[in-house]
Amino acid sequence: MWVHGTMPNMSSDLSSYPDLVQTLLKKRGITTAVDADHFLYPDFERDVRDPFGILNMEKAVERILLAIDNGERIAVYADYDCDGIPGATLFNDFLKKIKYENFEVYIPHRNIEGYGLNNKALDHLAERGATLVITIDCGIVDVAEADHATKLGIDLIITDHHLPQDVLPKAFAILNSKQTEDTYHDNMLCGAALAWKLVSALLMRRGETWGVQKGWEKWLLDMAGLSTIADMVPLRNENRALAQFGLKVLRKSRRPGLLALLQKMDMVQENIIEDDIGFMIGPRINAASRMGEPMDAFRLLSAETRIEAEKYAEKLMHLNDARKGMVASMVKEAHKNLEVRKLEGALKEIIVIGNPLWKPGLVGLVAMNLVEKYERTIFVWGRTEAGEIKGSCRSDGTVHVVDMMTSVPEGVFIDVGGHEEAGGFSVSSESIHTLEDELVKAYQKVRKEKEEAQLEVDTTLSLSEVNWVNWKQIEKFAPFGMGNPKPVFLFEKVRLSDARFFGKEKTHLELSFEGSAVKAILFFARPPSSDKTDGRSSGGGQADDEKYGNLSAGDTVDLVATMEVNTFRNKRELRLRIVEVKNLQ
Repeated sequence: MWVHGTMPNMSSDLSSYPDLVQTLLKKRGITTAVDADHFLYPDFERDVRDPFGILNMEKAVERILLAIDNGERIAVYADYDCDGIPGATLFNDFLKKIKYENFEVYIPHRNIEGYGLNNKALDHLAERGATLVITIDCGIVDVAEADHATKLGIDLIITDHHLPQDVLPKAFAILNSKQTEDTYHDNMLCGAALAWKLVSALLMRRGETWGVQKGWEKWLLDMAGLSTIADMVPLRNENRALAQFGLKVLRKSRRPGLLALLQKMDMVQENIIEDDIGFMIGPRINAASRMGEPMDAFRLLSAETRIEAEKYAEKLMHLNDARKGMVASMVKEAHKNLEVRKLEGALKEIIVIGNPLWKPGLVGLVAMNLVEKYERTIFVWGRTEAGEIKGSCRSDGTVHVVDMMTSVPEGVFIDVGGHEEAGGFSVSSESIHTLEDELVKAYQKVRKEKEEAQLEVDTTLSLSEVNWVNWKQIEKFAPFGMGNPKPVFLFEKVRLSDARFFGKEKTHLELSFEGSAVKAILFFARPPSSDKTDGRSSGGGQADDEKYGNLSAGDTVDLVATMEVNTFRNKRELRLRIVEVKNLQ
């Protein structure tokens, strides 16, 4: 059911570290004291390298400085997610700090304009006098749009972290460390972090002249760190330092928009951890583009007064609540449709489902839910306000979705993009009716064997080892995320003293154990009591009644869990977050 994984077969000099730390380091491929020291103790000066090491940074900086000196109109063109919007915010902060006024921030509407640069937006910016457009978290694939910018007399500086294609846009300068000839030490920086590097480079060149105090750019790390965690880039190398120091700044930030949003969510600022970004802050920033105007999220983060911030915080809270309700409704409708198909024996190896009334900005969330339930690759579509059919897909692990989409006959898709596990697409009204059949055919050509998922644990602990001494060691590995998952522990043959469901709708599970004060919890362990028809929560619950509903006092179980600190109602206590439970009765 679970495995301890393979330990590196090599001698190490980690003996100065506690046994638990040594084990966790080796599981992460860290086997020398030097590497361990770098990983466990990020150092800003050491780990955050010279921005001019990024290809084309010098060229980009010189062009921006020229624009500032000549009073040119600058447009900051950012993506609409929780990477582009914080990136736009920190660039906005920088331009206001140096008292430069002739600029604007432009964020395209997800459902009307779609992702990336578009010609209408460039026309609009040119009409408003922009001669320099700086992209954040987009632009690397926008070849035709870059040509259009040139025709308009606009110099384009692209800052993006997505994978470059064979043909690059003809921009004035491209900052993207994934370019073949770029030798920067970390090519996995997110879009906002790349924007922060550009701001840092500009301040290195001219900060003293502008009267900006040395080190002021560190206050912008709240936004760069927020995006580094939210955009799920690997938290290694420079990203690890940006995430850790970004969290430190977030805990101290005086940004009115951030403070207003935290208050609405009943969150204590000094307790913010990476989970709060992934599950609380990030979804509310993203709700603006999924449900309304992405500029509202930018207006929140860049608000200069608490009154202005309150207005947009309230708006984002409402949008997120509406988003959750709408996704739940879409998932429920999809389940009904697919259960009928299942009964009729009509469920194919690839599932395509959609509704013209569904918002394309939400279908990715629906696809994630359906992959888990039906264990197939899922394509979900909706229709934009402009009448275009757009969708998102998620792989079940048996296919690279972009390879599959590019294997269907030409003309089926209007546009595709993404990576191995997730993608986006647009399709004509005619082709949507045959899309599932075309994908099933393509699947036969590009499918691969699904790797059996084994739950890997870092080590075995006893419940008595869930203590503050060990937590202090585990905490050194934070922040956790891509490339640095939370340590997972196995607790063998522990005896339950209680197993109860709690919460307003009794959806969350809490386990108590004989001889220990430690509790183990799992949120959304079963669906709400009013909606148990398919054994899952309509919001994407992680478990069902059959799995956990039969646990009771006296049972002996093997428990797999992570360790965490619960700060609810301002009390600090250690608890376990359930990953898996095997009842040994």
